[in-house]
Amino acid sequence: MLRAPSIRPLLCRLLLVSGLLLAPALLHSRPAEAARQQPTVQEQYELGLKYMNRGYYVKALEQFSRIRNYHRDDPYAVKAELAIADVHYKKNEWDQARLAYEDFMRLHPRHPDLDYVVFRIGSALYRKAPRIAGRDQTWTRQAVNSWTGFDSRFADSIYQAEVLEKLTACRERLARKELQIAEFYGRRGAWKAVEGRARGLLETWPDSSYAAQGLALLAVAHAWQGEAGDAAAALERLDSLDPSLARQARERVARAQPVGGA
Repeated sequence: MLRAPSIRPLLCRLLLVSGLLLAPALLHSRPAEAARQQPTVQEQYELGLKYMNRGYYVKALEQFSRIRNYHRDDPYAVKAELAIADVHYKKNEWDQARLAYEDFMRLHPRHPDLDYVVFRIGSALYRKAPRIAGRDQTWTRQAVNSWTGFDSRFADSIYQAEVLEKLTACRERLARKELQIAEFYGRRGAWKAVEGRARGLLETWPDSSYAAQGLALLAVAHAWQGEAGDAAAALERLDSLDPSLARQARERVARAQPVGGA
């Protein structure tokens, strides 16, 4: 009885040949497949945004820094630079945020989002400044400096209203600071210093809600220095601003006893 030829050796040879033919194709396909699996710069940037929005700030900074450092010629590298400043701002790291925004503005002076950058620089300074007028107001002054002219420079900015609101608050705080210093000198009878501070308040912050009080102090300071004409002129101006306060100031002027007076 004849045996059928075994097909096992034939199958082995076929598999061996197939493997040899497929191996180069697999070797060539792996780099292409790996390239397809590598996220694009845009995808990396979007991942950084997800980290930032979810509060994973360390991961967000790492992601944006990687894009900025390794993809400098890609448009998303510029977006990553701005996002790094935003992460610091969200972390309440006001100094780091301000410096990052300032660096961005220096490197990209014509960027279409420059109004946002200037808005955030002032906001970082505003957030750092103390709300109590009696404390050091260096940061408040810097916020005012950064926002002064914003309305004309960025006439169509969506941040106009918020900048104006915060700028007004800053100016009120600085005017209040000047008034407090003038009152301090007044309690000590240093009328020349009172005059200087009150005049400075009126010249620098003429639209402040503290202007009337500054004008009253100015009138009293003139009276104590024997400058009756200047005191009368200040009271006349005060009449148009706050008649009630003007009456009180006249009483104080009448009680003034300048050096060499009766």
